[in-house]
Amino acid sequence: MSAPPPAAAAAPDGIAGTTALVTGAGHGIGAAVAAALAARGARVACVDVDGPAAAARASDLDGALSYVADVADPDAVERAFAAAERDLGPVGICVSVAGILRPATVLDTTDADWRATFDVNATGVFHVLRAAGRRMAQRGRGSIVTVASNAAGVPRTGMAAYAASKAAATLLTKCLGLELAGRGVRCNVVAPGSTDTAMQRALWTGDDGAARVIAGSPETFRAGIPLGRIADPADVADAVVFLASDQARHITMHDLYVDGGATLRA
Repeated sequence: MSAPPPAAAAAPDGIAGTTALVTGAGHGIGAAVAAALAARGARVACVDVDGPAAAARASDLDGALSYVADVADPDAVERAFAAAERDLGPVGICVSVAGILRPATVLDTTDADWRATFDVNATGVFHVLRAAGRRMAQRGRGSIVTVASNAAGVPRTGMAAYAASKAAATLLTKCLGLELAGRGVRCNVVAPGSTDTAMQRALWTGDDGAARVIAGSPETFRAGIPLGRIADPADVADAVVFLASDQARHITMHDLYVDGGATLRA
């Protein structure tokens, strides 16, 4: 009886040694993405408007540095990219995670909350993707991933500004992917559902918040989560790492839902 063949070596994923810039890296999904990329050997630029949080995340990761930037400010974004490339090398992976949520019905949404939501979740993504895309296009390579939301594809009560801003970010990313496909740059979207972050917990009104999200809410026309669990930030980070890696080298303009089936992929 012949011996089993030796296990195949893991294929290189192109992440080790690459500079990766992650916005929103100080908290939640962004922090998980930064950690996942660093674990694969990337030099990570942790960018966040919360400087101490970005610094704390970077201090825990080998080869990572932190930078303070409000993505709503195009000059701050450009400075962050310039500093990261000066300190860590050309950015080959960019992950746009920074976002805010100000829940309210359409009729109760203030002008200020609408503007703030779009300033970060849509215009901020534009600033980040433009800065990354210009640099990557010149070099003829690169991978961009936008963390949007499954709310971009399914109506949500009390979340119109958030959903609309995430829908804008999703289509922006796909348009950029089409424009840069011939320049060797891939642009993809990861769309999380309910994920165990401070932003998610702020929506809960009692100790059974997680259970209520999993079960769904007929009165607000919201389906539950078929897989029966809320995502961990690492679940989303794993999807981001895959799309950023060479293992997804023939994938661009894709929108990967990571929501346990909550949207029924509508």
